[in-house]
Amino acid sequence: MLRHAIAPSRRYTKASHDVVRHPRLTSDAKILLLYVQGLPDELADMPLGEHARKLGITGRAYQKAKELLVVNGFLHERREQGVRGLWATAQLLSNVSLTPAEAAAVRQGGASEVSVCPGAREPAVGQPDVGEPAVGGPAGRVVGGQLPVDEEREKNSPHPPSEAKPGTMQEGPKQEGEPEAPLPPHVAEGERVLLSLRHACRELYLGVKEARALAALAAEWLRRGVTAAQLRRVLTSELPDGGVRSAVGFLRYRLVHKLPEEPQPEAYAPKPTAAAMIPCAGPGDEHLFRPLRDEELCGPCGRAEARRFWLRQRELAEEQPDPLPWRERFAVVNGPRTEPC
Repeated sequence: MLRHAIAPSRRYTKASHDVVRHPRLTSDAKILLLYVQGLPDELADMPLGEHARKLGITGRAYQKAKELLVVNGFLHERREQGVRGLWATAQLLSNVSLTPAEAAAVRQGGASEVSVCPGAREPAVGQPDVGEPAVGGPAGRVVGGQLPVDEEREKNSPHPPSEAKPGTMQEGPKQEGEPEAPLPPHVAEGERVLLSLRHACRELYLGVKEARALAALAAEWLRRGVTAAQLRRVLTSELPDGGVRSAVGFLRYRLVHKLPEEPQPEAYAPKPTAAAMIPCAGPGDEHLFRPLRDEELCGPCGRAEARRFWLRQRELAEEQPDPLPWRERFAVVNGPRTEPC
């Protein structure tokens, strides 16, 4: 392949090879990062979504590019409350990967050597100063000459692989072809939860061996009735302000000291026993029934007895004489009326 490159003298943006050759960033994420990096100060206060809309990156493509920038430490978002009590999202977009602690220092103005392109409502930090022109005549620019990211970080990689490759991670001498013993269901689920923490917080990145060592503690949580989503929320919430120095030590401390109580067995409630059959005291042939309380009549006999009782009450009410009119009752109470003298 032949290459032909002419170095521009104006209207260009300096791009690091760590960004251009980043293996985990898509082309949309790289273009969006470089586009925002080259914006003037008066356009830097717009939200990241508006810049992406100008580039034609919308919908799922924008969500994917934003997610990759957040996961790899190039984009940091923070909810802040303004003077009038309104909440807004502050975005910080950097051309280098930053930890949450470093991003907080940049927001406070403590970064002097980090070149950062801000997002919505963030001032520009670390803008390059315009220096004096170099002495001498112009010379040709050498294109390339820098190894890709994966080749530069081959010996000391900050992002180890998340999955163990077959034949590379063996503990102790094993015979060839010997199958690895399967993990119990709770232990395997706990290991998957620990390996998934890297997607929620980059500071809780665990390797396969580290997650395998803590899987038994996580399995105890699952055995006590805690779901995988609840365990992930407990391990990723309320992180220290200064950041997590050791992911293994931090997670082991939380798994041990925040372990919930052992679920108590449910109290056994004895089933109610049915009463014995007793003879009904009602008329007719002798028959048995099962009483609910202390009644002596079965259901049909009890309803018939109640019907007869109310019939007698109605007959007694009909035999009573009609009540006197109110005038006669008034005369009986006040006595006979006397004529005035």
